[in-house]
Amino acid sequence: MRVASTQYHTTMNSALQNASYRLEHVMQQMASGLRIQVPSDDPVTSVRIARLTREEAALDQYKSNIGALRSRLQQNEALLDGSVSDILQARDLLVWAADGGNTSQDVEAMANSLAALRDSLFYTANSVDQEGRYVFSGTATATAAISLDPAAASGARYTATGNSDPQHVVVGNGVTQAANATLAEMAPLLNLLDRAIDTLRVPGVSVNDPLVRPVLTGALDGLDAALDDVNTKIATIGGAQNMLDTLSDNHANVSLSNRQAMVTLGQLDYGEAAVQLSGYTTAVQATQKAYAKVSALSLFDLI
Repeated sequence: MRVASTQYHTTMNSALQNASYRLEHVMQQMASGLRIQVPSDDPVTSVRIARLTREEAALDQYKSNIGALRSRLQQNEALLDGSVSDILQARDLLVWAADGGNTSQDVEAMANSLAALRDSLFYTANSVDQEGRYVFSGTATATAAISLDPAAASGARYTATGNSDPQHVVVGNGVTQAANATLAEMAPLLNLLDRAIDTLRVPGVSVNDPLVRPVLTGALDGLDAALDDVNTKIATIGGAQNMLDTLSDNHANVSLSNRQAMVTLGQLDYGEAAVQLSGYTTAVQATQKAYAKVSALSLFDLI
C-alpha cells in the first residue's frame, strides 16, 4: 500500500502534537499540584469542587458578616452600659431628693445633677456610628431615636422618632441575627425626669408636698422600668455574641472540612504523574526519531 507524503506528514504532525499536548498537560499538573486543569479532565469531580467552592464563598461571607456584627453589638453593649450607669446615678439622686430632710437649696442642686444625667441619657439614645447613622433608631437610621421639642410643656418634650424594627444580618444558611438594639422606650423616662427636674427647681419646693411626691415616685418607677429594659437588652446582646462565637466556630470547622475535601478531590498523585511524564516523554522522543528517520528515506536509495 502506498502512502502519500502529504498524508504521512499530516499523520506524524498530528501524533507529535497530541503527544506534546499530553506531555505539557502532565507538566502543568505537576507544576500546580492539581489533577484537574480544565473541567473536561474529570467532569464529575469538577462539579463537586465547584459546589464546595460556592459553599466556601458563602461561609467566607457569613464569617465576614459575623465579624462586622460582633463589632456593632459590642458598640451597642458599651453604650447601653453607660445608660445603666446614668440611670443608677439618677435613681440614687431621686431617692436622696425624696428625703424630707433636704432643704430647697439641696433639692435644686440635685435637680441640676439630674438634668446632666437626663441630657446624657438623651445623647446616648441618639448615638451615631462612624458612618453617621443613628445606632438606636431601629431601621430608621437616618432619624434620631428621640427628638426634643424645647417649646413643649414639661413632661412632653421628648418624643420617640425612630422605630423598633430589628436590622437583620445573615450569619448562616437560613440564620439571621438582629444587629441593633432600640431605645424608643427611653422617651417616656426622659419626660418623667424632665418633669421631676422642673418640679424640684421651683423655689421653695417641698418634697413632702402631696403634689410633688407623686412626681418623684413616678420618676423613680420610670427609672426602675428603664433599668430593667436596658439590662434585658444587654443580656440579649450578650447571648447573641455567645451564639455568634459558636456559629463562627461551626463555620470554621465546616470550612476546614471543605478545604480538605477540595484538596483530596483535586490534588495530584505525583507518583502516577511521574510515570505518565516519563511515558509521554519517551513517546515524543520516539515519534520525533521515527519521523526524522522515515523522512530521510528516498526511493532512490533502493536503486
